[in-house]
Amino acid sequence: MMTILSPTLDLKGAVRAQVEAGFDEVQALYRQLHRYPELPFQEHKTSARLAEALGSLGFEVTRGVGGTGVVALLRNGEGPTVMLRGDMDALPIEERTGLEFASRESAENAQGERVPLMHACGHDLHSSCVVGAAGVMAALRERWNGTLMLICQPAEEIFSGARAMLDDGLYERFARPDVVLGQHNMPALAGTVGHIAGRAMAACTNLAVTIHGAGGHGSMPAQTVDPVVIAAHVVTRLQTIVAREVPPEETVVVTVGKLQAGTQANIIPHSAELEINVRSFDDTLHRQVVAAIERIVRAECEAGRSPRAPEFLVLNETIALHNDPVAVDHVRRAHAGHFGSERLYEMPRLNGSEDFPFFGNAEAGGFGGEDIPYVYWFIGATPVSRWAETPGASVADKMRHLEMPHSPYYFPGNPETLRTGIEALAAAALAYLGE
Repeated sequence: MMTILSPTLDLKGAVRAQVEAGFDEVQALYRQLHRYPELPFQEHKTSARLAEALGSLGFEVTRGVGGTGVVALLRNGEGPTVMLRGDMDALPIEERTGLEFASRESAENAQGERVPLMHACGHDLHSSCVVGAAGVMAALRERWNGTLMLICQPAEEIFSGARAMLDDGLYERFARPDVVLGQHNMPALAGTVGHIAGRAMAACTNLAVTIHGAGGHGSMPAQTVDPVVIAAHVVTRLQTIVAREVPPEETVVVTVGKLQAGTQANIIPHSAELEINVRSFDDTLHRQVVAAIERIVRAECEAGRSPRAPEFLVLNETIALHNDPVAVDHVRRAHAGHFGSERLYEMPRLNGSEDFPFFGNAEAGGFGGEDIPYVYWFIGATPVSRWAETPGASVADKMRHLEMPHSPYYFPGNPETLRTGIEALAAAALAYLGE
């Protein structure tokens, strides 16, 4: 993957030459990862492939961090420590891209059900870009100083992998970075890079609720406590949280994505189950909204004569992603110098969520001390021809008409996006470590 470069090349030219030198190997790795996806915390073969690739580049590699996570270090003298993070888990989706290397895999999920598997969010792309950037940085080590710390993280899709690695002593066992850098693909124009400072992605809580009733025959409702009626009132009343308890200038979404009860029309069931999704961009407000949900559920259960208190279970959750403005400016200038400002765009704020911010938030991440600045940017994944024919004047307008991550038809791994992702990581790392 390494090659000898002319000493007359500037740093930008050296990065691009090294990307091309190693591109075929990285692309082959990407296609292999795409063909064989694995669910959260089941990424055993994926992590082995990534560890082998990073080890071949001269990195100190440790597997099994936080379950299936991989940590790779390249120590190159005195200087800052820069962490590059990629994720590697897949989704329970049946792939419909028609690619030659499309997934045909399946696996048992946590509930013991057999489900199809697909890299429908591009985590295979992200981890491949980390390996590609590792090759660039290893080849150019005479032109930077410090420590490069690479993370291949499990279980992002369930917001658990970042905390698992941190709880396993990531910063204590290896190194505490001075800055944390990461990226995600989006259906913007391939070859472009989007940045956003401050509030970038939403906090998210997925909450399971069980409402208890007293079941019986549908012809004798007075002898029962109907949990379906209670659940219906809960669903309706929850919508008043955003309408009447959230300041109008804030963005909060409360969605009841699951309401399940009963088996047939003439049976009043013993219980009803709900799953509720909450998203917001302010962690304090987010906690208030979750508390309001619990308050309303308890009150409706009491009003409906529920014989037992409702049960609450947080399925998973993550904090809001707030990009450090100073670090964003530093990375944006590095990307402008490398790609040209015409290939950069202002990324709109996303209501999607990530567990990436745990790596920078000392309290939420559980690692103590000061927060660590972090930057999370976005690389475009839509080929030029498709972008040109897509209606819309702005990036946000066009993306509304394109397949998004988690679609069975979504495919971000075209060569232009892969090259851009490698270069973006390397250019950002060199902005802190380089000449």
